[in-house]
Amino acid sequence: ELLILPFYIWYISEWVIKSIWYLSTYKAYRNLSFEREAYLHESDPEYLSSRSRFGFIKYLWLTKQR
Repeated sequence: ELLILPFYIWYISEWVIKSIWYLSTYKAYRNLSFEREAYLHESDPEYLSSRSRFGFIKYLWLTKQR
């Protein structure tokens, strides 16, 4: 949905912003919208077929993980 270059731009931009926000690169990584979505649905083999487009966006504003 984002293709390759836009995905990396979004991913790195979000990581930099969250690294500054959390003062930790590990916490920033764990709280990236793409990673949150992946961790939450990793055990659901049918998720990709039922996932909505740009589904990662709703994970931008969830409360932080440890």
